[in-house]
Amino acid sequence: MHDPADQLAEPALDPAFEDVWEELVWRGLVHVSTDPQELKALLAGEPIAYYCGFDPTAPSLHLGNLVQLLTMRRIQLAGHRPFGLVGGSTGLIGDPRPTAERTLNAPETVTEWVGRLRAQVERFLDFGGANPATIVNNLDWTAPLSAIDFLREVGKHFRVGTMIKKDAVSARLNSEAGISYTEFSYQVLQAMDFLELHRQHGVVLQTGGSDQWGNLVGGTDLIHRAEGRSAHALGTPLITNSDGTKFGKSEGNAIWLDAEMTSPYAMYQFWLNTDDRDVATRLKIFTFLDRASIEELERAVEAEPFRRAAQRALAFQVTATVHGEAATRAAVAASTALFGQGDLAALDPATLRAAVAELPSTTAQPGASVAQLLVDTGLTSSLGESRRAIQQGGVSVDNAKVTAEDAVLGEASLPGGVAILRRGKRTLAGVVLG
Repeated sequence: MHDPADQLAEPALDPAFEDVWEELVWRGLVHVSTDPQELKALLAGEPIAYYCGFDPTAPSLHLGNLVQLLTMRRIQLAGHRPFGLVGGSTGLIGDPRPTAERTLNAPETVTEWVGRLRAQVERFLDFGGANPATIVNNLDWTAPLSAIDFLREVGKHFRVGTMIKKDAVSARLNSEAGISYTEFSYQVLQAMDFLELHRQHGVVLQTGGSDQWGNLVGGTDLIHRAEGRSAHALGTPLITNSDGTKFGKSEGNAIWLDAEMTSPYAMYQFWLNTDDRDVATRLKIFTFLDRASIEELERAVEAEPFRRAAQRALAFQVTATVHGEAATRAAVAASTALFGQGDLAALDPATLRAAVAELPSTTAQPGASVAQLLVDTGLTSSLGESRRAIQQGGVSVDNAKVTAEDAVLGEASLPGGVAILRRGKRTLAGVVLG
């Protein structure tokens, strides 16, 4: 097996599986679905059209959306035709959260975010060949529809008793916040998307997160009521960590697919820090590594966990899938150099700056006391502790050991106008030279 931490696996169906449904099940991507046997047969048969929707409630997609994008790509590899929907209309409303009403974004903001999300979705799908992807915006068919037409042609197919049983709606109805008619109507709009795509393009399958299951089957029910035909839905599991913490969060911040919001270095580090208990599951869901490669990495976790081979493979594969190999190799080089195993001066300025942004840091001028900087960045708690650390040979600046207690910071020698402080082997901080 090639080292999966050195080369990006090309998207491909795994020959170890009889069909794409079997592979989706093995990868843990089927949490809930309409009739599994029918869906398995559908995906093994003639090409179908399917879709997944993404609402512009932020200027970027995040790791939860990445599950859907990769699931779409896997189904496309099996010969089916994907429709990526960016919700120009549903983004103006917002899917109800279980806790509180969303703040409605300005139409101009939503329009801008539609463009940004569209570009992100396009990176993960193939727009050539026999089953090319298509991107659609639900504002195209929602905006021309009058309120009367909406109520007569779509609303009449929905029963309020069923609508209030949806988890998010039920939670809000039982809370002090309640729920507005605007958000209550969201499920009707999403169901209408499925119906419209079914009518226009013959779409018969919608994928999404299992937390969207009520909305997904709302669409299949609407197609059945309005058209007298069957359609399918597939809900992927919500990803959680083994320790009970929320997946995709880093100190309260989402891991975004936009490089300006989450740098390739930060994304690489996020995956590199995956717990041993979670790494095999993440490899199945977020990479195109085949079954044999993943099972070999699972064995490596059991036999030599200290080498973190599975985490390195996961970090490289996902970061390269999202940001490309060049940016990922720069992130790997930065990660290696920061811990004294590479040349910091050889790093590109943007990557080094992104790495410093992930560290405790401070701003200083050349000539600043290294001992004081250790305190300012939190690597020590006092000047006395700083001096002892220097005396013991445990402090370095830009990977060069500091030997004098009164040492000062020199002129910037690294790209990007930064300096790297290290105490011990793995405790780092950054200094931005002003």
